[in-house]
Amino acid sequence: MSSQDSQDIVTATTAIESAPDAKTRRYDRQLRLWAATGQSALESSRVLVISASATSSSILKNLVLPGIGHFTILDHAKVSHSDAGNNFFLEGSDSIGKYRSEEAVRLLSELNDGVEGRANTRTLEDILESQPEWITSFTIVIAHNLDHSLLHKLSALLWKDSRYPPLVAVRSAGFLADFYIQFHEHTIIESHSETSPSLRIDKPFPALRELALSLEYDKMDPTEHGHIPYVVILVRALEDWKKSHGNSLPKSYDERQQFKKGILALKMKGDEENFDEAEAQAYRCWTETKIPSEIAVLFSDPALSTDTLNTSTSPFFHLLAALKEFAAQSEIHTLPLTSTLPDMKSDTQNYIQLQRLYKARAEEEKQAFKSYLQVPVDDAMVDSFIKNAHALVVLRGKTWGAFDEDKGALAESLSTMPKETCIHLALSALSLLQASDTSVSPSAESIRAKMQSIVGQSIKLPDEADDAIGEIARAPFSELPNTAAFLGGMVAQEVIKMITKQYVPVKGYCVIDLIETWTGTIGA
Repeated sequence: MSSQDSQDIVTATTAIESAPDAKTRRYDRQLRLWAATGQSALESSRVLVISASATSSSILKNLVLPGIGHFTILDHAKVSHSDAGNNFFLEGSDSIGKYRSEEAVRLLSELNDGVEGRANTRTLEDILESQPEWITSFTIVIAHNLDHSLLHKLSALLWKDSRYPPLVAVRSAGFLADFYIQFHEHTIIESHSETSPSLRIDKPFPALRELALSLEYDKMDPTEHGHIPYVVILVRALEDWKKSHGNSLPKSYDERQQFKKGILALKMKGDEENFDEAEAQAYRCWTETKIPSEIAVLFSDPALSTDTLNTSTSPFFHLLAALKEFAAQSEIHTLPLTSTLPDMKSDTQNYIQLQRLYKARAEEEKQAFKSYLQVPVDDAMVDSFIKNAHALVVLRGKTWGAFDEDKGALAESLSTMPKETCIHLALSALSLLQASDTSVSPSAESIRAKMQSIVGQSIKLPDEADDAIGEIARAPFSELPNTAAFLGGMVAQEVIKMITKQYVPVKGYCVIDLIETWTGTIGA
């Protein structure tokens, strides 16, 4: 790879003065989704995939293309005629008799010369017994249609220590599938929530309030009047309203309509879009700036207790503890202000003036926030945390298989989401039947009996079980290319979320039905 191509991705995406390098041009679209921080996490990742099936190869295709750092395929099997017919990452009859892992790695590596791929032809049993630390050295582990007992052992190994990698267990048969992500704890700063942070219009900081009160509408020319940012218009309108209404905000529907009409009445000309924008955003005036309920819940997280918070604790929880203290000490008991402003109708001069006010105040509050940190934290992480403080997420997972052992949870799921639960149970039944006897193709009767044993004899299987049982019995060992392709996209998407710690991954079993074309989630 040339020196230009290997230019640091962070530098290339933040240095506005320089032209983008080859790597940045290659990954341009995805950088818009997860930025340089997400790309850096991908490039540092090491992914272990157990089995070189069509589904596993499709998952890897969607991880190799966006640029993971390394992948290893662990598979002792050799290419069969059925493999050659359903896996696009094998060379048909030329691959038959060769190791599946070696053939798949060779062809997958051609997709991206910046990704390192390796094949391992040992058995999982051997590695679990003699070298389990090799498995735990990866960033994430993905297993497709793994033998039930082996999957149980792998799950138990990776659940032993919270520092061990997450496990993605994927199962498919015919047009039905499910997958589950096993993890102890997953913290997300950049969840990419659709909820925007507060602009503090109802609780303006002094400089913003001073700017709004300095407006003299009657002395402005039409051009200047038509470019006042809506934030300033709303702060001024709300201050004027409170003066004439006993310092109270618009509360009733009639009062709010009156407030909106008052904003539109300020127009000099009918086509002043900034006042139309202010009227459309007027809800911000009576939407109280406060700590979102989801974040308030995090302030009670056990990880913030003085007994558990120490130098070895994740920086996320030190930042969360500082956020809790900041909110408690703040005069208005809210989150730190972010300097990010939305687009709005304005001219450059007015917008930059407003942006500078927000940046100055945000910097003041950032310094106050940092004063509550008990350990050093990278400044870039602090900035990202403050920017996304309104949408932080902490997920705590369960070990794979725990759902199937909870008969109460299964019974509830059968009553509320019968289709999804029946498909999951049918796949679990198939896995258990294969583990007990691989020489016999499971019948509809044996699948039903095994499903019944999982949920308990006292629970009646719903009618939806018939469809799931029928498809599993029809194609218990069939790996269809279109199912593999669909799963490849879905699972890779969730793996990227886990690696980058951006966006919120699926929690629980994601169930896929490609006969009726729907997905659902159970057992969260």
